[in-house]
Amino acid sequence: MYCGVDIGARSTEVVLFDGAQVVESAVADSGTSPRESARGLFHRVLDAAGIRRSELAATVSTGYGRNYFAESDRAVSEIMCHGRGVLYLFPDARTVVDIGGQDSKLIILDDSGRVVDFVMNDRCAAGTGRFVEMVAHTVGTDLPSLNDMVRGHQGSVDISSMCAVFAESELVGLLQGGTPVPTILNGVFRAIARRTISMAGRAQIRPRLVFTGGVARTEAVAAALGEETGLEVSIPYDPQITGALGAAIIAAEAARGSTTASP
Repeated sequence: MYCGVDIGARSTEVVLFDGAQVVESAVADSGTSPRESARGLFHRVLDAAGIRRSELAATVSTGYGRNYFAESDRAVSEIMCHGRGVLYLFPDARTVVDIGGQDSKLIILDDSGRVVDFVMNDRCAAGTGRFVEMVAHTVGTDLPSLNDMVRGHQGSVDISSMCAVFAESELVGLLQGGTPVPTILNGVFRAIARRTISMAGRAQIRPRLVFTGGVARTEAVAAALGEETGLEVSIPYDPQITGALGAAIIAAEAARGSTTASP
């Protein structure tokens, strides 16, 4: 059994992998003490699977807190882990868009599945899960309600600022001016898609495009990515765990002394 632990700024994911499939997985808030949160989640996942720590062949950590997780055997960058996790689920993936709580990544894979380029925004909240949470709060709703609010609505509006501070003021102005909330939301989602795609340039975006991270649960953002790129957007069954899954697969490959893990 192999384990991957992805310790992010907003959430932590743990995946148990038996070399062929995911055996157990869980997601929890990182909270104010990510190290302790990760350790607690790690042991809860082991308990849920009926596995003792000594039975793990290897554990790999990734994410912001990867170097502070004492139970791991190795720390690997989140770019490598996200790429590997997505490739396992979608062997023909060539572009990965990952939008998490406090950062966004665009990863380019070559025809053999290797990471050949990436760009990462971890300095600004624009386009991240935190930004989407701010938008939901500003229009008076919550994250789970966003999909229903815009479903079937075609109207949109240009959002001129993607700075979280200035965008909030712009949204308040639109609301006060009578712009319908679904129209505002569609404009926000398209602005997020445009900003994300512009990180690497449209020329590098190739199918298959896979969308991961907590924001991938907002279907309207995925739809906006599809409209902006002209490509079909694929979303994993659990878009938040791909980094931890990739870490677990890398753990399996290292323990076996191989370069691939069979789907």
